[in-house]
Amino acid sequence: MSVAIIYSRAQDGINAPLVTIEVHLSRGLPGFTIVGLPETTVKESKERVRSAILNNQFDFPLSRITVNLAPADLPKEGGRFDLPIALGILIASGQIPNSGIKDHEAIGELSLTGELRSITGALPVALAVKHSERDLILPMDNADEAALVDGTVCKPATQLLDVCAHIVGTQALPEHQRKQFNTAIAYDLDLNEVYGHEQAKRVLEIAAAGGHNLLMIGPPGSGKTMLAERLPGIMPPMTEVQALESAAIASISNRGFDPASWRQRIFRAPHHSASSVALVGGGSHPKPGEISLAHNGVLFLDELPEFNRHVLEVLREPLESGRIVISRAANQVEYPANFQLIAAMNPCPCGYLGDTSSRCRCTEEQINRYQYKISGPLLDRLDMIIEVHSLPELIINQTREASSESSTTVRQRVTATFNIQQNRHGTSNSTLTTNDIERYCTLSGADKALLQTATKKLGLSGRAIHRIMKVARTIADMSQSDNIQTQHLSEAISYRQKTRSSQAIV
Repeated sequence: MSVAIIYSRAQDGINAPLVTIEVHLSRGLPGFTIVGLPETTVKESKERVRSAILNNQFDFPLSRITVNLAPADLPKEGGRFDLPIALGILIASGQIPNSGIKDHEAIGELSLTGELRSITGALPVALAVKHSERDLILPMDNADEAALVDGTVCKPATQLLDVCAHIVGTQALPEHQRKQFNTAIAYDLDLNEVYGHEQAKRVLEIAAAGGHNLLMIGPPGSGKTMLAERLPGIMPPMTEVQALESAAIASISNRGFDPASWRQRIFRAPHHSASSVALVGGGSHPKPGEISLAHNGVLFLDELPEFNRHVLEVLREPLESGRIVISRAANQVEYPANFQLIAAMNPCPCGYLGDTSSRCRCTEEQINRYQYKISGPLLDRLDMIIEVHSLPELIINQTREASSESSTTVRQRVTATFNIQQNRHGTSNSTLTTNDIERYCTLSGADKALLQTATKKLGLSGRAIHRIMKVARTIADMSQSDNIQTQHLSEAISYRQKTRSSQAIV
């Protein structure tokens, strides 16, 4: 036959839309044309495919070869179409039969010798193929990643010849079985390594249990970063759906993906020199940014005022919606961005405002200018703001409180609290809607008066009031209380109170 049809997958954000590859051989001067909005890397596949076919003892047809990648208006990039194009040429020229490829989709980059090389985004491809009722032929290096998706039949290969032998029927490619990775996620950092800071640990537990955003204010070396780095270790385990979402983003990113740690909570800590594109994603071919790479994990912004104010302002919408839409003239891409924001900052430019040694020499104007780098609308989206004090005597004496607990112990309590929320409304308290708050965060008359007083004293907005109620709901869940009590609300309010180091920014 002179026309062959092969199915493959493109990459569009974390989606993998179907691409139908049509290969036609016709009479005329020998030529090789690829149409269907291919990028440069796709156009270069002509030389890789030609060499791979010849080096595997096949004949490269001396005909006019036209390859159409449909749909024509979907941009195609990467070397992922090398394998299906090569198979299409071999089928169209009659060197291998068409019948063996009808129930398959193929994807993979070819070397000049015909070896199959790994591609990015194998996991989104496997998720898409799952619903197509076809098998997936892919490089062996991507097999463990793709096999994480239950219901997808993955048939990995190492060489073009292996795929051809499978299509011909002489040697079938075996189905790759999902590896059984250790389900007990181990984190290197433990909460009991932090000396003191019992109140800060309590706040960290509340943040983990309810998915709340947190800002820590304190002098240099007080332990803010140590606390933030240990948050993933006390967060509840991800569901399989959440883990696959995070793994799909990692799969299409440049940082790579390790299937052995696909259920581990992500911790991202970009430097304060990061641009807005690095933070939220973008580029001519939009890629996920830090907020998407931290999906279902933690985004830690240390030295918060040192970030460019414009960069921080782009966080406002994703913090509310849990997603980011990147629009370009040619296309629009949406990435999930349901991250937990943990931020840290010094109280003043020198960092020692309020220190007992009176080392701070910053003027009032310098302090205000420094703290006002964080806008009110951004702070309004933070659930809790606390002070973290320096405790040098505990470090010198290497003293840990008797109440200091390991991350495993705290995680068990957090998971129990998280399960209460899941059984009640199917989501974490931080994502409660207005209707949910009215239903699950009811207050008594006395507690309403208390919240009203706090609102006048602290100048709280409607959003801040709702966030206090969500935190109070989490504290009540930690106490296994069906209703929010006065002590729960009072504790939630205390984490929004004005302090000497934060009164200029709360």
